[in-house]
Parts: sequence; C-alpha cells; structure tokens
Amino acid sequence: MANTVLVSVGENVSGPAWIGNVEPFVQSVMKKFGIDGEEISVLFCDDAFIRTLNREYRNIDSPTDVLSFENGETYEDGEGTTWKCAGDIAVSLETLPKNAAYFMTDENSELKRLLVHGLLHLNGYDHGEEHIEAGRAPVCDMLVKQEKALAELSGEIIIR
Repeated sequence: MANTVLVSVGENVSGPAWIGNVEPFVQSVMKKFGIDGEEISVLFCDDAFIRTLNREYRNIDSPTDVLSFENGETYEDGEGTTWKCAGDIAVSLETLPKNAAYFMTDENSELKRLLVHGLLHLNGYDHGEEHIEAGRAPVCDMLVKQEKALAELSGEIIIR
C-alpha cells in the first residue's frame, strides 16, 4: 500500500517555491520508518496561527516551530482499503529561519527536522521534557530516532 500526504499553506502565508518538494520528502521518511497506509496533512502557517493552536490545545500562549495533532482513526475507502488518519502537522514558516539560526544550520535541514519530528509524534512517539539542544546529543528514543533518520536523509533537498 502507500501513504497519503496532503500539503497546504494557511491564510496570510505565501506558498513557498519549494512546497512541491515536501510531499516526496515526507513519503520517503514514512517509507524509512516502515509506515504504510497512513494519511497525514502538513500545514505551513505563520506565527500568529501556530500561536493560536498552541494556546488552544496546549495552554501555551506563544508561537512554536511545529505542532502535531494525532488522530489515529481509521476509515475504509471505496476500494476496501483501510487507512489510518495519522493526523496533522503544523509548521510555522516564520519560526523556521529563527530555528535554523539557533541550531546553526540551513533552513532545509531545519525543515526536515521539523517534519520528521512531527511525523514521529503522529506515530506515538514522545520526548517528554527533552528537546534538541545545540551541542547536546539526545537521550530519549524519539529524538535519537529523529536524529538518526536525519543523518540518513542528509542528502534530501526540500528547500533549494
């Protein structure tokens, strides 16, 4: 079977030129993780929108880089195939360059990190209070898996 990845851009956000490269990248990550039969959506938004989501769903009144909303429901399509609605990933295009500067990396690498991070959350992984910090190796399973996958996907290009 395959996976379905829906990519969109929120209101008040101009669609970046590289938007068409997101779906193939996410598909390759899903294949790497052995994910099959899932449907996810990726929304690129601004800080104001992600701040609203963060406030409504996490009671944190500030913007963030990426949020994941796990769904987990299943449905059967017209051909009898069962799909899992894994959920939604929201990425702030305003926070992306700030993160890249903080981590002393390029925006392409940071975007890949955010997408892998969101995808792992949609598939049941959690990192508790641990976060990626510049100059510190992660300890928890989720972040170790994330960083290993990113190293293996280092040649993948989303933002040219």
